[in-house]
Amino acid sequence: MARSPRGRKPKAPPATHPVDNVGATELDRPVFGQPAPTPDPAQFEVKHPSDGPIYKQIDALNQAHKLAPLPFPAPRGLPEPRLSLADVLNIQQTDLENQIKANKQLVFHSTGDTGNTRGPTDQNLVADKLVSDFSDYDPQDRPLFFFHLGDVIYSFGEAQYYYDQFYEPYRNYPAPIIALAGNHDGMVAPGTKVATLAAFLENFCVAPPHFHVTPEAGGLSRTAQIQPGVFFTFEAPMVRILALYSNTLEDPGVIADSDIGDSQIKYLEAALKRVKSESFDGALILAHHHPAYTAGSQHGWSADMLGQIDKACNDAGVWPHAVLSAHAHNYQRFTRLHGKTQIPYIICGNGGHGLAKLRQKGISALRTPQPLDVPQGSDKVILENYDDEDFGYLRLVVTATQLRIEYHPASDGTGAKTPDDFVTVDLAKRQLVHFTGE
Repeated sequence: MARSPRGRKPKAPPATHPVDNVGATELDRPVFGQPAPTPDPAQFEVKHPSDGPIYKQIDALNQAHKLAPLPFPAPRGLPEPRLSLADVLNIQQTDLENQIKANKQLVFHSTGDTGNTRGPTDQNLVADKLVSDFSDYDPQDRPLFFFHLGDVIYSFGEAQYYYDQFYEPYRNYPAPIIALAGNHDGMVAPGTKVATLAAFLENFCVAPPHFHVTPEAGGLSRTAQIQPGVFFTFEAPMVRILALYSNTLEDPGVIADSDIGDSQIKYLEAALKRVKSESFDGALILAHHHPAYTAGSQHGWSADMLGQIDKACNDAGVWPHAVLSAHAHNYQRFTRLHGKTQIPYIICGNGGHGLAKLRQKGISALRTPQPLDVPQGSDKVILENYDDEDFGYLRLVVTATQLRIEYHPASDGTGAKTPDDFVTVDLAKRQLVHFTGE
């Protein structure tokens, strides 16, 4: 298959507000995938040097306790910044609702930690399988968007790597991509003067009604996303995702402290209050890059962040049906037993960057199910399943009564449509059940 022209290679734009992005191509509508599929590249356009020396400096700063969460620009629309799928698609809300009503379900993708620094092969393995889901015969089974769980670009969110790590891998993905910012998207390399999140804001947080192609796209046609900022409520028929920014540290995730303030806590309180006041009966999903729980991987828990989120949920009397995260570079699924409810906590951080084993070499693999060793008085948490061998992604199906979350490893190939793991939540009872499609 002939490859479509790429145009010029991407160049790093100045760190300006996304609306003022110099060199951007303005359009009157959003554009997602390319008109025709193109073959995978064999190499990067821009060689990615080793970040080893820089990480030695970061490790030294960590050991000296000289790193802190970084303040970030306030999103538009506080206290509860909102983004709707209808606005992203640039269509009428009623048309979208009628489409999903006819389909009787909404399907979307999710994964994180996708940007690869060594070459395109692993990330493209996942991207190609994502694209294959759009070939499903029944339109109701085709995804409407991709919700990225952070670490889009490694190692420091640099603009010059957006083409190789984002635009090129998803050039054939024919739907919108919404993204959390991960720690690598906001990190700033020691000795550099780039503002935190500069490239992320330029490529994901354009102020509507602007639709434009950024210089980072390098001749490809995907328009920048119109998110209100790095934390927001994403709304679509039957589903609401509360997206938080867990900042730039390797560990732990931080959503509020003396360095960054409490704007995300106030946002979460406002979002949960609206869920309750509107009697929202769809699937409520909480998403943040750093996980609340992990089992035996290189990244640890974010206990303070979990406590802040729990307090907001408890005060509002509203708890999510599921919690999604990444960061740990593998797949892990937990069940949290909170009172009479069962909440899946899922890590999907194996989207293409690298894989992390849950056990060191020479130590036997974990057997599941296995309860986590949680502090006394905490909710019981059970590790139900994991995959530290493959790259993969989540396929989520929302119906009027259920939320089904599937895990698909990319190693199965584009012809495989059966997930390796799955869980279904009854939206009303908040219990794990069999999927009925109703």
